[in-house]
Amino acid sequence: MNLKQLSRMLDLSQTTVSRALNGYPEVAEETRRRVVDAAKRHGYRPNPSARRLATGKAGMIGYVMPTGASVEIDPHFVEFLSGLGDYARTHELDLALSPSTMEDEETTYRRIVANRQVDAVYISSPRPKDSRIRLLNELGIPFIVHGRSEGLDFDYPFLDIDNEAAFYEAARLLVQLGHRRIALINGNPDQTFAIHRERGARRAMTASGVELPPSRIRALPMTEENGYSAAREILAAKERPTAIMCSSMLMTLGIIRALRDAGLSVPGDVSLVAHDDVFPFLRPENFPVPLATTRSSIRSAGQRIAERLAARIGGLEEGARGEVWPVDLVVRGSVAQART
Repeated sequence: MNLKQLSRMLDLSQTTVSRALNGYPEVAEETRRRVVDAAKRHGYRPNPSARRLATGKAGMIGYVMPTGASVEIDPHFVEFLSGLGDYARTHELDLALSPSTMEDEETTYRRIVANRQVDAVYISSPRPKDSRIRLLNELGIPFIVHGRSEGLDFDYPFLDIDNEAAFYEAARLLVQLGHRRIALINGNPDQTFAIHRERGARRAMTASGVELPPSRIRALPMTEENGYSAAREILAAKERPTAIMCSSMLMTLGIIRALRDAGLSVPGDVSLVAHDDVFPFLRPENFPVPLATTRSSIRSAGQRIAERLAARIGGLEEGARGEVWPVDLVVRGSVAQART
């Protein structure tokens, strides 16, 4: 079925049908739903070239994907992308990945904007004073940041979880259980989420007179091997921690292996709290001792980013609105009263 046939069947103009399918705000919601339902029912898909000519839009969300020998396949990215794709697939949007080295990211953004390859982009893993955000703000393309940056002198649209509050609550729980030697195994130290998590943990501990010295902090890319090596170092200290907070379920796999190698039990010798991005293949309740977690679905974040980008493309969302999701603290068997 083509646009003309679909319009005739619905007794609507081709312009109205086209605008309804492309999310224009002036189309009534009831009409939009009627058109979208009919298009799905009859298998109508707009011709990409015709849609671009008619609307000036490519129907594409863009992402500049870091590549190179130092970049590993990250399950966090894959899970986020799955959520984004779930929404895009059902809303006539496609995702364009533009590979780039870290050094050439800004050049790549300039190219895809100049070529009008995409209608909007998102940025992930933001850093303090992130120059990518400043560039996209200057280029004028719709964008959303997954996470937050600090130190910029303008507002920008973002979606983030409350990392500081999450690790504040986790640390406060451990302090309430009598723990005084608490370690933090964190993510990349130059990324804002890790900065916020350390800030939250430190704030809760300081309020109770508990120190978080550098010797009990490790900040690394979030892999199982890094979790293992970080835990080995921390556990080898003369005064080993009685509790560990960790920024990733993947790192926690390595931590548990290090604890086992050291002959230590959870929670008998060391209590353990991790952040759970809700991976379908790695559930905290399935660990040998069910794992206490701060919990927020990264797949749901991907869906929400796609929804907001679609709204910005269609003119339904404007401005520099920030969105911060609360994080659940789920207490399970991996935390217990401190023994020493």
